[in-house]
Amino acid sequence: MSIFKSTCAAIFPGMEQEYRFIHNRKWRFDMAWPSYKIACEIEGGIWVNGRHTRGKGYEADCEKYSMAAINGWTVIRVTSGMISNGKALQFLEAAFSASRQARQATAATGI
Repeated sequence: MSIFKSTCAAIFPGMEQEYRFIHNRKWRFDMAWPSYKIACEIEGGIWVNGRHTRGKGYEADCEKYSMAAINGWTVIRVTSGMISNGKALQFLEAAFSASRQARQATAATGI
């Protein structure tokens, strides 16, 4: 497990790697917290014409992320640069904070 993934698992308990979020599709999230419906995707190859930036791969990713959103997932997409400069963890912290606030609001209103 990478240092980033180990750090995420320690800070945000309940992480699953290679989580299959729609069971009749082969799509997987790099990291996911199913009870929060938060996922993190590490986008590789962005500076070297990798799979995620070429036409077919980019289109497939768009479909995957759209279906994740339709199914209620918050997907945080990060690059190696964002991992290095700390933005990736900041985005995940913000996602968990928003999720906790939404849960508290729901609990307070009973909806």
